[in-house]
Amino acid sequence: MIKRIATAVVLIPIVLALILRAPVWVLAIVAGGAALLTIHEFLKLTESYGVQPMAWPTHVFSALFFLMLALTAQGDTALVSVGKFLVILAFAAAIVPFVFLTRAMRGEDLRAGYPASAASVFAFCYIALPMGMLVQLREQWAGAFLLLYLLLVVWAGDIFAYFVGKSIGRHLLAPRISPKKTWEGAVASLIASVAVGWLLFAHAEQISMALLRVGLISRPDGMYGSEVPAMSTVILLTIMLNIAAQLGDLVESLIKRGAGVKDSGAILPGHGGMLDRIDALLFAAPLLWYYAAWRVMQ
Repeated sequence: MIKRIATAVVLIPIVLALILRAPVWVLAIVAGGAALLTIHEFLKLTESYGVQPMAWPTHVFSALFFLMLALTAQGDTALVSVGKFLVILAFAAAIVPFVFLTRAMRGEDLRAGYPASAASVFAFCYIALPMGMLVQLREQWAGAFLLLYLLLVVWAGDIFAYFVGKSIGRHLLAPRISPKKTWEGAVASLIASVAVGWLLFAHAEQISMALLRVGLISRPDGMYGSEVPAMSTVILLTIMLNIAAQLGDLVESLIKRGAGVKDSGAILPGHGGMLDRIDALLFAAPLLWYYAAWRVMQ
């Protein structure tokens, strides 16, 4: 528990500084590094399923994706940046199966080619694409505020699910997949996320102005006055994000359970691996990205 808290105390300020203040190209590089570490953990997990994934080609392809995001981060308008990202996203998603299936043709065992390719394609789509959406979200209207909202909502839900589930949880949520998760923890997670989301948007202008005054954001990265969405929209969006985050956590538990391991890695003391920490974001980030992109294109 002490290691878990100490790691959080160190990492949370760094993550918040990155999403609020760092240039988008720096955020792309850092997110790319985190994605590569997570992909490494995921590919190691797939070996427990009898699959020998294409590790280096997967890392190189994913690194090129984030390099492209860093190079195209030029301070464009939100609409232009969304358009650029959609082009990169569509191209990467369309070409990735062909890249790895072509690479599989060089293997000696043809029966291993498709499973290895499928693992690499899934690693890219499951990890790199959502992390790329986090980067591009930063370029959109009120991007820093939206990223802050996403992280706080996910973190609040995770914390309350853990402590409430541990203290009063009695009814198991998915015993075959994650024996320690309970319905009580899931409900507490949802309530905590909605409360945090409501508070953030209820005081969006004050929070944005405070961050602006201390130099943590520039004006386009905050949310002010009439820009704040209706509270009914905020509550519905937060509910959807929380459900997505909890599903992301369960999906990772499914993968680990099938692989017969407790944690995806040991890089973060008290927390396990990178995949253990960002599993919820991998499902929640695309949802918030699509909402933000939809608003930009209206």
